[in-house]
Amino acid sequence: MANKIHVLDPPRAIGWLTGHDPQGDGNLEFGGWSWRYDLASSGPSETEVTLTYDWSAVPESVRSYLRFPPFGPEHLPNSLRHLADLAARTSRM
Repeated sequence: MANKIHVLDPPRAIGWLTGHDPQGDGNLEFGGWSWRYDLASSGPSETEVTLTYDWSAVPESVRSYLRFPPFGPEHLPNSLRHLADLAARTSRM
C-alpha cells in the first residue's frame, strides 16, 4: 500500500491517492480512489474535520473483489487520532 499526496494546503487540507507497487519495482499504480481531510478551526484547541472520499474512478475489475468504501465507520476514530498525532508532532517542529 502506498499513498501519494495530491492536495496539500496547510493547515486547511490534505488529500491523497491510494495505490500499490504490484511489481515491487517502485512504479506505483493508483486504483482510482482518493481521500481528503479539510480542517477548520473551531476554537483555540479544537478543529472541525471533514473527510471526503471518492472512488468513482475505480474500475469495475477492482470493484468486483473490493467493497467500497473499503473501511467502515469504525475506522474513522483511528484515522482521526492518527491525524491528530501527526498534527501535534508537526506543530512542535
